[in-house]
Amino acid sequence: MAWLLLFIGGIFEIAWVVLLKMSEGFTKLGHGILSIIGIVLSFVFLTLATKTLPTATAYVIWTNISTIGVLVIGIVFFKEHISVPRILFASMILVGVIGLRVSTPS
Repeated sequence: MAWLLLFIGGIFEIAWVVLLKMSEGFTKLGHGILSIIGIVLSFVFLTLATKTLPTATAYVIWTNISTIGVLVIGIVFFKEHISVPRILFASMILVGVIGLRVSTPS
């Protein structure tokens, strides 16, 4: 259950970062408010996950779920630069997250 909570927290982490961009420096108040709500929910789910999971493992996985998610969303929806090195290094992050997941006791 803790891994699911951590994943949900990572999804909210992605959401708030994307909404922050969409708020255009908080000039679009609705997006800015949703971003703040996303931040709070993201931290709530991380906190719940750390009741069971090691804090360092949970934090690394939580931040890197959003790192990969925001990178993909940036490339797909915001037409951000895509290159072989970016994909290679993102893949290395993903391998690290998977490695931590499979090597951490439940």
